[in-house]
Amino acid sequence: MTLLDDFLIRATLAGIGLVLAAAPLGCFVVWRRMAYFGDATAHAAILGVALALAFQLSIFGGVLVVSLLMAVTVSTLSSRGYAMDTLLGVLAHSALAFGLVAVSFLHGVRVDLMAYLFGDILAVGRGDLVVIWGGAALVLGLMWWRWSALLTATINPDLAYAAGIDPRREQLVLTVALAVVVAVAIKVVGALLIAAMLIIPAATARPFASTPERMVLAAACIGALSVAGGLQVSLYWDTPTGPSIVCVVALLFAVSSGAQMLLRGARG
Repeated sequence: MTLLDDFLIRATLAGIGLVLAAAPLGCFVVWRRMAYFGDATAHAAILGVALALAFQLSIFGGVLVVSLLMAVTVSTLSSRGYAMDTLLGVLAHSALAFGLVAVSFLHGVRVDLMAYLFGDILAVGRGDLVVIWGGAALVLGLMWWRWSALLTATINPDLAYAAGIDPRREQLVLTVALAVVVAVAIKVVGALLIAAMLIIPAATARPFASTPERMVLAAACIGALSVAGGLQVSLYWDTPTGPSIVCVVALLFAVSSGAQMLLRGARG
């Protein structure tokens, strides 16, 4: 028996792979106020699942393609003057609805819809680990390569132009990274909870991070702690694992917010 034969070890490794990819990207989502953008891309994942099953393709590939198309569509339409909040609301719920309807047309294909909506991290196999960690490595490499340019474009687009950086190109980099994270995360926490794992660890770390790099590191640690805690809660109380992970990180956010309020009160 090897270490990876233990389903709990595989689940923990899958969760850590996800949070490593989600931490830097989640920080940019928080800094750029792109929370709804991430939600819309995640909702499109169900349509990707349906298409992948219909054409007997890889789930990861189907989700990646559809998520990327959704993210590029949103970026393109928003640059042409469409109201971002309205656009995201229409596309997010439309993609989810079309995906759920498309799944209902799949005859002769067994689909565990709850697993794709809320994740099934305890069923992660060795092949899934390869995909998750491969996607995480791709996102981390992309973030490392474009880190300085992404930060400059996020802080001040005019300064980015002056430095020879095209903010639209950096937006495209984030779009690609977001699509990869969605494709990686659907097995772990599901389409409906992906945005939570992007946003909440970064939001929890933000008040106590003095530099962007420290915020990313803190977000990764908070995400890993929530994965470990959520797995233990799920095993002990027999609760859904993906939602349990999100519940733990939400509690950490509440503690962080409370500590921040106390610090402000003490200083005041």
